[in-house]
Amino acid sequence: MDRVILKINARQHNDQGEEDVMELVTEAKMYRKDGAFYLVYEESELSGMDGCVTTLIIQKNKVSLKRYGAANQELIFEEGKKYLGMYETPMGCTEMEILTDLVAPKLDEKTATGTVDVEYEISLRGLMEARNKLLIEIAEKKEE
Repeated sequence: MDRVILKINARQHNDQGEEDVMELVTEAKMYRKDGAFYLVYEESELSGMDGCVTTLIIQKNKVSLKRYGAANQELIFEEGKKYLGMYETPMGCTEMEILTDLVAPKLDEKTATGTVDVEYEISLRGLMEARNKLLIEIAEKKEE
């Protein structure tokens, strides 16, 4: 298992026209399995998901996010497809719908470094609707 530096820039435009920007830089464990890259990292208080472990699974045309711990969540981003799921938090569950507009991984096959762009619309039934853009950057961890 390799260690990499993961930088995630998330932009969310909600239905009231407000923009929320979040950037997370963390160390992640990276491995390959069945032609996919797996990135595993611990969430922090900054992301609002403190106490969760997140796994990003990056394939050629699909990105999956699985989060376990204080909140459980699975998101599947596949261009042009709709994903229905549940968003679970300590305060309860709500239905979630995701429509993915773009999944564009640009990764070096040998090192798994590079970027992944994801653009999608999300609806949490009765709570919010938003348009999101994720830019995931993966860099080699420099040994000190």
